Amino acid sequence: MSQRIAHHDEDQAPELAELGLTDKPDGPAAAAMLAAGIGIFALGLLTVLNEVSEPLHDFLERMEFGRGVGPLAGKTLLAVAAWAVSWVILGVAWRRRDVNLRAWFTVSVILGILGALGTFPPIFLSFAPD
Repeated sequence: MSQRIAHHDEDQAPELAELGLTDKPDGPAAAAMLAAGIGIFALGLLTVLNEVSEPLHDFLERMEFGRGVGPLAGKTLLAVAAWAVSWVILGVAWRRRDVNLRAWFTVSVILGILGALGTFPPIFLSFAPD
């Protein structure tokens, strides 16, 4: 079991001490941030892999269910699934833990940036076969 660490935010902002707030673990917040980064990264990765692999493209395209959006439906469906599943798993694992919020925020931002880059046409089209 992890050891609870008091945050002592009132040392940085004395006006918080007057509010009588209870100290809560920051694991659930870190889980939400990291899950968002994972979801964005999954979307970017699927966008790039869609250009690389014809079987994956065909699989993602079948997930549109007659809506006429092509493989976009499959990419977004799988990215949302990655976000939701990772949030549930991390949320349960970290529900009573204090984690290094700054480090997990940094990881989340990096995953988000990489995922967003994967959705830009100059990047994902560079992986398309000629």
